[in-house]
Amino acid sequence: MVQDLIVVSLCIGLFCVMVIQLRAMFISLLPPLNFRAVTADILFLLILVELFRLLIIYLQEQRVSIGVAVEVAIVSVLREVIVRGVLEVPWSQILAACAFLMVMALLLVVRVWLPPTFVGIDPERRVARKQAESLESLAMIDH
Repeated sequence: MVQDLIVVSLCIGLFCVMVIQLRAMFISLLPPLNFRAVTADILFLLILVELFRLLIIYLQEQRVSIGVAVEVAIVSVLREVIVRGVLEVPWSQILAACAFLMVMALLLVVRVWLPPTFVGIDPERRVARKQAESLESLAMIDH
């Protein structure tokens, strides 16, 4: 319950940040137009929307979606590269970003083959059931 309250407050705060960012984006569209700033604002807004979606999925399913988290990471890295400019970033950072993006893409592919988790599974109930069964078996041994 407390975690849900924290996540709801994060959702409200994130929504307020999105409204402020949307206002700033529309102001940046006024002349003189700076394409780099507009692109950065749009990509940042997309990142905020994906984070909001991640929090909503957490509220619905009580788990963090791997796919959405990976998508947020990918968009964040691409935003930094686009905003700073590919030619202005040192080659070592571009190489690290490429390696990171390949790992994230691999995670997206591997995620498809992973069995679904948390579908009707309550780990606490399973542990309690196993403990009850072991206590019952001990009681039968004593009698």
